Amino acid sequence: MTTGPEGGVEEVMGAGSSKAALIASVAAKPSLRERAATFLHDQAAAQALRWGLWAPVAFGGGCAAYFMLKVEPPAWPPVLAAVVLTGAWLAIRRRAVGRKATWPLMLLAFFALGTANAKLRSDRAAAPVAPAMAGPARITGWVTDVESPGGSGGARVMVAPVRVDGLPPEETPLRVRATLRGSAPIAPGTPVDLFALLNPPPAPASPGAYDFGRGAWFQRMGGVAFVLTDPRPARLDRPPWRLRLTMAVNAVRVDLARRIVERLGPRTGGIAAAMTTGVEAWLDPDEVERMRDSGLAHILSISGLHMAVVGGFAFFAARLGIALVPPLALRINGKKAAAWTGLVAVGVYLVISGAPPPAVRAAVTASIAFLAVLMDRPAITMHGLAVAALVVLAIQPEAIVTPGFQMSFAATAALVALVEAWPHRPREIQAPAVILAVQQTGQWIALAALASLVAGAATAPFAMQHFNRAAMYGLVSNMTVAPISDFLIMPTLALGALLEPVGLGGPFLWLAGLGIEAMLAVGAWTAGLPGAVRTWASAPTAALPVAFLGVMICCLVRGPLRWIGLPLACAVLVWPRGPAPDVWIGDGGAKAATVAGGRATVVRGGLEDFGVEVWSRRRGLTVEARSEEGWTCGRTDCRPEAEALGPALLWGRRAPEIGRLAAACATAEVVAVRAVVDELPPECASRLVLDGRDFAEKGAVELWREGDGWRALWVADLRGDRPWARYGEGE
Repeated sequence: MTTGPEGGVEEVMGAGSSKAALIASVAAKPSLRERAATFLHDQAAAQALRWGLWAPVAFGGGCAAYFMLKVEPPAWPPVLAAVVLTGAWLAIRRRAVGRKATWPLMLLAFFALGTANAKLRSDRAAAPVAPAMAGPARITGWVTDVESPGGSGGARVMVAPVRVDGLPPEETPLRVRATLRGSAPIAPGTPVDLFALLNPPPAPASPGAYDFGRGAWFQRMGGVAFVLTDPRPARLDRPPWRLRLTMAVNAVRVDLARRIVERLGPRTGGIAAAMTTGVEAWLDPDEVERMRDSGLAHILSISGLHMAVVGGFAFFAARLGIALVPPLALRINGKKAAAWTGLVAVGVYLVISGAPPPAVRAAVTASIAFLAVLMDRPAITMHGLAVAALVVLAIQPEAIVTPGFQMSFAATAALVALVEAWPHRPREIQAPAVILAVQQTGQWIALAALASLVAGAATAPFAMQHFNRAAMYGLVSNMTVAPISDFLIMPTLALGALLEPVGLGGPFLWLAGLGIEAMLAVGAWTAGLPGAVRTWASAPTAALPVAFLGVMICCLVRGPLRWIGLPLACAVLVWPRGPAPDVWIGDGGAKAATVAGGRATVVRGGLEDFGVEVWSRRRGLTVEARSEEGWTCGRTDCRPEAEALGPALLWGRRAPEIGRLAAACATAEVVAVRAVVDELPPECASRLVLDGRDFAEKGAVELWREGDGWRALWVADLRGDRPWARYGEGE
């Protein structure tokens, strides 16, 4: 071989080299551990531009941590922690240390910033809260808004008190929600004199339920009043300019809503008014219930959908108008001019809607999208959504514990993730128009169905936890209604509301009414299908943060690792529920129910009572009225004739006589007394007696039988000692 031709020698050597290379490649085959390390390294590299997306998640986690505290902290610890951790993160980041050190520090810094921001926001929102007053008081002030112009419960208005009898100026609430018993509605800007029962905002109806008092605290609403007589006009000095501006804007909103209702009638007009002005006074409760059962109730409240449609309609209309005028199109940037138009439309819509918290959040998100266009950035990206979330939580940290914020941003994040993952097929160069139309229509239908499915899946954990129900045909109804709402109802409502003050909105409102009628027909059809609504009991509190983290992992992580979040996202669905309580007592001891066999028997309160409904829905119980047999009931008391039937209730405002209390203890293991009891008869020695002092300090209660005693869970046990929870329940 060595004497052969040079080519032959090279041939032999080449064969030997390939054999050696094959042996070397087999010997160098990576192990399972090495392959796993390589996979994880590649997945980490895929997140190179997405680590910052977790900053708003950590910020929101800090906000939520503040609201989960049982004791109100001083301001300096969270502020100091935020300053120190943020400084450490920025210092290490400047030294260009690896991501392994900077990312955890970033999360800690934003978590601390969220906690500090929530605490400072709570302190800024501090305002007087009315104590539970023993008798009626005279309230003199300005009507600032109308929440409900009429109905069986009377008109409901918001009042800015100037004076409240029995309260010094420094203890007078800034805002009071008043129900006018049997009275006509009062226009915003009217000075009134009211004779009413005034109490603090109510506590949750059951442990863990929605805390109206917390929401009222951040809205600086310090009380609720039930007016006993017809309102009288009052003479007051000129109010501050901010209050005058608020009342003027609300007067315009209410007047526009009334005009829309007069044009379209109460049924469709009430829905049109709610979608346009945020005034929900004319909504038909039956229609609202049907829309809730069909999964369409989100259309009624002004949120991201409405802001997106109004802002998008203004954007595309302005861009089309500029493009149709060649001299104008050649001299200005049509896209940026349209973005400015969209910003103005969003701002005007926010003012017309009354700027409720959901509308503010939606306006911030839409505004950031238009600002991205002005800065030559993509309008819809995950980074833009992250900035919007940070801005919203910086302004309203209390939003983190509200269903609206949780569902809105979860759905938006899921939809943006879908857009990122959606394959972009190359466009056909030469194809018949019919084939292109069929392909594009099919793609649009598939994308619309997938978008509804993804958004529904992202919001399902929050709907199950907060509302305990799911519309099983929501995908069908939303897919059917989406084109009607996006292309007919919202644009024509926007034009109609804009032109109605000058009397030219009739044709557009008529078209909107046709779309609303079609939407109601779809809602009624899907709500009437078998099994249209399914209910679930609320999971333990820890399940919702786990589900939220799972949804965020599915949306923010790229690659196959995102599916790690899927089992976490199902936490609310699969988390074991604890046993239902044996007894529930709410509303200061005036209402109660007992549980047996998965059914709740209402002792007093009524099947349609709000407190009973909230509690039974959270526990996944079917409600039924108690039997008339086996009970002895009077005007202010009700007691069972056998211990197994349930608790005894004495709801009179005065302390009961010893004989009545002894009779209640003789046949009931649990006795709830609305008034304060100073002395118990011997018959009550072995009974659980709860009186007005307990309910005033701790709120509603759930009781579980344990051996010979009872285990209690009070509202105060979960609410803690917080600024919005220091005044008892009220009446």
